[in-house]
Amino acid sequence: MGHEWFIDIHKNIYSISTDTKVLSKILELHLFPEIVRFAEEQQFAVVLPQHQNYYPDISFISKKQPHVKYAMDFKTTYRIPGKPWLCNGFTLGSHGKYFRDRHSRKNIQFPYSAYSSHFCLGIIYDRTEDNDILDMGVHQLADLRSMASVIANLHVFVAEKWTMASDKRGSGNTANIGSIKRIEDIISGNGMFAVLGEGWFDDYWMNYGNIINTSATGEVRKITSLRDFVLYGGGDVSAIVEMNNRE
Repeated sequence: MGHEWFIDIHKNIYSISTDTKVLSKILELHLFPEIVRFAEEQQFAVVLPQHQNYYPDISFISKKQPHVKYAMDFKTTYRIPGKPWLCNGFTLGSHGKYFRDRHSRKNIQFPYSAYSSHFCLGIIYDRTEDNDILDMGVHQLADLRSMASVIANLHVFVAEKWTMASDKRGSGNTANIGSIKRIEDIISGNGMFAVLGEGWFDDYWMNYGNIINTSATGEVRKITSLRDFVLYGGGDVSAIVEMNNRE
């Protein structure tokens, strides 16, 4: 995996760009047959979302016990050039309506509470940045072996969503949970909530930006950091793994 192109009915071959959304979809298509095979071996049915942008990308439902469900999202990102131990980070899904209201059906295949666990199938890769290597022209089938790939060095892993989460949003002002960025910690599940546990992850992101705190100096502000949230809840801040920008 890592050599990605489009081919038309005239056998013309087109290099794809390094656009993350395009790459994510192609990698997802590559992996899907293996996911179906795995599900069949484990006696699970694979259910795809009924609508675009619904969570999750795949729902696994036990054929023996249909109440047992697992959610899985495809997530891709790239290593930071010059800092191969860091990646650009993942967005781990919304902390909006269906996350706060665990019985909601808004933008989700089944209610959030119906899933026993929430997983990410993640892919981290190197991007081709050199324009001399990245040839976006049209090629013939005979050129296939000599064409350069736009990505390389793929690492595929599976992790529970909460174990790789940070306390920052993943995409600007949208209601998306962000991940940590140190690759070793992502793969090993050593996120900011690793010591505190999944309950703190749920509570923090269900209440993100909705709690107003007044400091000893009288300053009033919204709580948007895990440290402030733990202090507000009377927890032990020494249990926080602080690594949003740790290098």
